[in-house]
Amino acid sequence: MFNTSSITGVHLEASGLVALADLRTIAYRTALTGSASIFDILFLAPGIHCQQAASEVNGGEYPAAGALTNGYVFRIENPATVSYLQKIGESGHLVNVTVLPPAKSRCGLPLRDLLATSLYLSGIALTIMVVASLVSIRDWWALGVVGMLAVARLLNVVVIKRRSTVGWKGAKEPGVYGDLLVLLSQDRWIRMRGSVDDLKTVTAGQWLREQTSVESFCVSFATLLVYSSAALAGNASTIGSLLIAGLLLISVAFLGLCNSMTKKLKMFGLSVYPEGERKSYERRLEMVGELVAISGRDDWAIGMGLYKRSNEDKAVQTPQSKVDS
Repeated sequence: MFNTSSITGVHLEASGLVALADLRTIAYRTALTGSASIFDILFLAPGIHCQQAASEVNGGEYPAAGALTNGYVFRIENPATVSYLQKIGESGHLVNVTVLPPAKSRCGLPLRDLLATSLYLSGIALTIMVVASLVSIRDWWALGVVGMLAVARLLNVVVIKRRSTVGWKGAKEPGVYGDLLVLLSQDRWIRMRGSVDDLKTVTAGQWLREQTSVESFCVSFATLLVYSSAALAGNASTIGSLLIAGLLLISVAFLGLCNSMTKKLKMFGLSVYPEGERKSYERRLEMVGELVAISGRDDWAIGMGLYKRSNEDKAVQTPQSKVDS
């Protein structure tokens, strides 16, 4: 078994500084899952003190959206949804996205989601193994550092779960079908379909409400715990420091892969996922004309500034002219 003098000539007094890296991996995971899980406490990775920045993962972008069914134009206010659409979007392509409750989801559980779940569980198992190893070598300083990181994670998880509650989502419209065109930066176009109530749930209102005074205090205390753990990590043994550094580095790699393999966005009990093949267009007007022909109205396109009324005939005829040719 390991002992504190197993490795000579190696000094890792600053291994705890890895925890201070301002990585947004945990924040992006929070955005993909729409909240936080109690099991997240055992998933320790750099960026614990950045989890509350999950509301900023959209980079400040709030794209315009037009309702193909009634012509209304508005903005997507949910930063987690915007971040997900940015991830799946591609310049010059129209991506179809479906919003459904998990029970009605036709996406199933593909191999990528199974791998993502396996990586997440592996990160939790790795933390348990490291804790057991630290206990076996009686490195109480290193164990204390891991404990401080876990407490910081716990506080952030509790605050995220409190903040991610369903608030104002507009008036209910049961049984009404919705069809949205979302214009992202860099000419990425997303078509979102589902019931109007489901679309409102993932696009309107707040996702994470503002922190209360108590929650802000808890987050600040958690941040101090992360910095304090880095300061105290120098008291750990060489083996303990190696275990802490390895835990943090491997966990953040697992979480990054987990995020990249996650296909669906989960938000307030709904699943958002791409469906069908994305379609490329040489001109934006060609895409607009096709959707105008499908929806049978152009007020949403004019309201979004996609084309002028004088271009109506040309836009509407574009899909037909392609068929005739």
